[in-house]
Amino acid sequence: MTDTVSAQNSYKLDDQIGYLLRLASQRHAAIFQAHAIENLTPTQFTTLLRVSEQGRVSQNHLGRLAAMDVATIKGVVDRLRAKGLTQSGTDPSDKRRTMISLTDKGEALIADLVRIGKAISADTLEPLTDAERQTLIKLLRKVT
Repeated sequence: MTDTVSAQNSYKLDDQIGYLLRLASQRHAAIFQAHAIENLTPTQFTTLLRVSEQGRVSQNHLGRLAAMDVATIKGVVDRLRAKGLTQSGTDPSDKRRTMISLTDKGEALIADLVRIGKAISADTLEPLTDAERQTLIKLLRKVT
């Protein structure tokens, strides 16, 4: 057997973490879309919840909280503003800093987002037992 054939036989794509994470992510994305509210993308969903947690937050810090780079969070915030869900202004103590907060419309949406987020998570984790769910979450936190 050649080294190439031997290497191919020892590498099973179906057992690789990247492949499995992609499949799980695709399944989760389909579940998210089935529950979609206000035509929000997953990044917009995350951003709204992070703003809700913070109350008023700088755009830069919001990007870090939502795990998005500067350009991505700016685009997400711009789209949420266009939907009337967030508003921005300058920080009185530093005019260079853009502060983001929810509008009344955005605030009114949060309870539904939390409820739907719980349903999305439950549907995504449905094949697992409670103990397996807890283990998966613990392990994913460890590798992120």
